[in-house]
Amino acid sequence: MLRRIAALRPPPPPWRAAAAAAGYASKSTTLPQKQQRVRDHAFDGIMEVQKRVRRFLALHSLLLYAATPTALAGGGGGAVSVPFSRLGALARRQLRLAPLDAGRFLLRHPHAFHLFLHPVHRVLHARLTPRAAAALRLEADAVASSLPASIVRIRKLLLLAPPHHRLRLEHIRLLRRDLGLPDDFAESIIQAHPALFRLTPDQFVEFVPSPSDPPGLSVAAVERAREQHYREHRNPGAGEEDVRFAFPTRFPPGFKIGKYFRIAVWKWQRLPYASPYADVSGHDLRSLEARRRMEKRAVAAVHELLSLTVEKRTTLERLALFRDALGVPKKIKEFLLKYQGIFYISTRGNQGKLHTVFLREAYYKGELVDPNEIYAARRKLEELLMLNPQKANLDRMFTSMGRGWDELGGGRRGGAELREEFLGEVSDRRTDTKADGDYGGDSGDDSGVESLYIE
Repeated sequence: MLRRIAALRPPPPPWRAAAAAAGYASKSTTLPQKQQRVRDHAFDGIMEVQKRVRRFLALHSLLLYAATPTALAGGGGGAVSVPFSRLGALARRQLRLAPLDAGRFLLRHPHAFHLFLHPVHRVLHARLTPRAAAALRLEADAVASSLPASIVRIRKLLLLAPPHHRLRLEHIRLLRRDLGLPDDFAESIIQAHPALFRLTPDQFVEFVPSPSDPPGLSVAAVERAREQHYREHRNPGAGEEDVRFAFPTRFPPGFKIGKYFRIAVWKWQRLPYASPYADVSGHDLRSLEARRRMEKRAVAAVHELLSLTVEKRTTLERLALFRDALGVPKKIKEFLLKYQGIFYISTRGNQGKLHTVFLREAYYKGELVDPNEIYAARRKLEELLMLNPQKANLDRMFTSMGRGWDELGGGRRGGAELREEFLGEVSDRRTDTKADGDYGGDSGDDSGVESLYIE
């Protein structure tokens, strides 16, 4: 019966079908639930550099893993060298790399890795260059010097999980690099300060109140920014309600903002909400207005978590670990895409499987607006990986290999393929190196490069 009634309905007018096909914007003055992601090449460029950094850190971890205990005890990480065949085998087995990918990465970054023929074993070895080892030591020193700030970040992170203010130790461990924590933070921070933290037998970290806490420990970063902006740009003629609960917004280039969408953003900015540090477990959420306020509070909680990180970004997978504590919906990606003026999700890295969430207001033209010591130290490593490989002393590096080329790729055929790809004929060595290894990075200063490849 219902099918017969539906068949008797007249077709829609042609103007309505044409409007739907043209994709006209809705005239609703509320934020749409689903939005298409608009790319921002400034943030995607940051992730292109981070792809190299992640590969470098993974290979450096394998290098330390493959080194003998006596080698680790005798010197720093930069002096440790391992056979390249073992490093390539570990990269294929643990990192799931192609047979020649590890060799290509090492050869395309001669400022970070040094390949040489071992004087005793007469096999090809790999190690870090002094400049790469110095960059890692600089970051480790920056992390160690910022230990008091790391304690405050962990305490604020625990306060974001009301009402019990407790989080899993494993979740904090997965976020330790983003928070600028040392690898042994469980011993050096959690267990070393029993008056501030409590580690339960079921591996939960709990917040312990202390009289020495600063008064602004439970004040969100966006609230301090609003107060500072209001003091510096106070306009007696403007209404305070427009900025009292507003978030800094900057939409990506090419994002279409219609009249009704602008009205929806203005209404959302004026909507009151509870602080992300407040306990809202007993609030009544049956009304539509209450649910909207809770949704804005979830935006404030994600904003505060990103503000606690060193580089004002983290991966979507790590952010999902704190979804219950922050009160974020299950479809977290669609939730963040709804507020593209505050957050940006980049899919660059790991063939689109990695999603990185940026805090848009913290960046300007690809640079952090308020840099810190750890960020500056990590930038040194990024600049080293972006140096043009043609400026390195490749001739001296290649001539020190000798018959060790056969060890590349784990066999004589793999070594011949890499030798043909990166060296070619002797007369065309420079040309082939530029064609295969030039990333278009900054050439930098090549002074002192001769001292990088001394056996």
